[in-house]
Amino acid sequence: MDPAALAGQCSISFWIPTAVLTAALVIKLPTIIRLWKDPLLRAVGGLLLLACAVFVFVAPSTIAWTNRVTGVPNISAPWVYSLLTAFCGSCLLLIIAWRNGLSDRSAATRRAMRRVVTVYAGVIVALWVLFALADVPVERLRDLDTYYANTPFMREEILLYLLAHSVAVLITSRVIWNWVRADGLDAWLRWGLKSLGAGYGLNLIFDASKLTAVAARWTGHDLDWLSTNLAPPVACVSAILIAVGFILPHAGQYLHDRWRVRLAHHELRPLYLLMRTVHGSGVPLLLRASPELRLTRRETFIRDVLLPLARRLDEDLRRRAYDAALGLGCAPDVAKALAAAVAVLDAVDARNRSPEGDGTSDRDTTVLLREIGAVSRALRLPGLIEAVHVRAAAPAESVPVHE
Repeated sequence: MDPAALAGQCSISFWIPTAVLTAALVIKLPTIIRLWKDPLLRAVGGLLLLACAVFVFVAPSTIAWTNRVTGVPNISAPWVYSLLTAFCGSCLLLIIAWRNGLSDRSAATRRAMRRVVTVYAGVIVALWVLFALADVPVERLRDLDTYYANTPFMREEILLYLLAHSVAVLITSRVIWNWVRADGLDAWLRWGLKSLGAGYGLNLIFDASKLTAVAARWTGHDLDWLSTNLAPPVACVSAILIAVGFILPHAGQYLHDRWRVRLAHHELRPLYLLMRTVHGSGVPLLLRASPELRLTRRETFIRDVLLPLARRLDEDLRRRAYDAALGLGCAPDVAKALAAAVAVLDAVDARNRSPEGDGTSDRDTTVLLREIGAVSRALRLPGLIEAVHVRAAAPAESVPVHE
């Protein structure tokens, strides 16, 4: 097979994590820009950007293109190593921000961040110096680490970037898994942290595979498959898990909130339809209205219609209906909602019979207006409402009284 075609096929697997990482960056970008002064968000943005860059430039097709454009065989090696080292530094900066809290601007925190930047910037400089001193004339697209494992200066460069990467992901993984075990975490955040922890854990497998293959070369053995066949897919899966770890808390909470709003809107439908029979019309349809706005408009409509209707509520009927619901084995909260639904239906009937009547004006409607969701859900149980109403309408002595 043509080497260029082989490189193109190998590149496909690298573009998958690139796409996932880019999606994570796009999702996070608005928040990062809006809260740019937050060191945690800056670290997250830098980490995702560098992770994307690593997978773009580590693809064999991109390696070949970079070498060809610059005219320097294997110039991609120090470039990719530098991006990976910068990624490691971003991981540690992220950990410092997490460990010390979002609002910590102390001298110790700034000093720790400067130390990380200094050390990893020094590693990047050393990588380029070592590459300049090394003799690596033969272009290698997939097996450079093992091919040049015994080459002076290049050997030290390979070991340096792997050790810098190992230290960073080991610290990051340990802190993340400690955080996962903490109490009081949001469920989406916990699952996101688990995904991050698994991703960084796989990075350790990547480092172990690379170091084992290189060390085997030092001792005259051939375990190149660990570096060329095992490490790349492990790195791809690791990147996807890391991206999912950053996406999950944001996207999961967003989808959960949307589902909660839509569910609340749907649950209010029975009471909304009942109030429409009183008002004569409903809420005007707005095609571009957000789910939150539609929910607010429906709640407002129900309360606006229910407020004057509440003057007709028969409080005695509601108390008897509550006792009747308890007598049917309903839980107190359910019995309360059923009793309110029975009283509202009775008030609607009373209004239909006597539209001009005002009813009693001294009703406390605070609880009723606050619990319209529970009342609406109770209206979805017409059979149970009818049974409660029949028992509530029976002579008082025939209905068992519950404390």
